[in-house]
Amino acid sequence: MTDRSRADQVMTAIMEAVTVGRSGDTDSAATSLTDIWTRIGPDGDALHRCTVAHHLADLQDHPADSLVWNVRALDAADSLTDSRVRDHHDDLRVAGFYPSLYLNLADDHRRLGAVETARRHLTQARERLGVLADDDYGRLVQTGVDRVGAAVDAGETGALESDPTR
Repeated sequence: MTDRSRADQVMTAIMEAVTVGRSGDTDSAATSLTDIWTRIGPDGDALHRCTVAHHLADLQDHPADSLVWNVRALDAADSLTDSRVRDHHDDLRVAGFYPSLYLNLADDHRRLGAVETARRHLTQARERLGVLADDDYGRLVQTGVDRVGAAVDAGETGALESDPTR
C-alpha cells in the first residue's frame, strides 16, 4: 500500500464521519473524528489535521471548545503546501482555506465576547476573500463574513440562526 493510498483512506474516513454528522448523528461523527485525530496525532499529515479539526470545531456545543479546534485547523493550514492539497484534489490551494478558517475564528471570538479579536479575524478573512471563486462556496463564505460582521457590530454573542461558519 502506498502512502497516497493510506492518505486517501484517512480522507475517506474523515468525509464519512462528516457525512454522518450532516445527517444528524453529530455524536457519532464527533467520536469518529476524535478517533481519527488520535490516530493521526498532532504532528500527523497537515491536510488530515486541518480537515479533522475544522469539522470537529463545527460539532462543538460551546464556542470555547470550537475555538480550540479552529486554532488547530489554522495551525495545520499554516503547515500545508499547495502540492499536498493538490494530492487530494487538483483544484485546491491552501490560500482558499484561510477565508473560512478566519471566519470561524471570528465567529468563535464573537460568541465569546472578544469583539476586537473577532474584528481582527474578520479583517483577515475579508483580505483573503479574493482567492475564492465566484461559486456557491465562495458566496457562502462571503455571506458568512457579512453576517458575522453584522453580528459583531450589533453586539450579538449568540449562535446565529443558520450558522454561516459551518
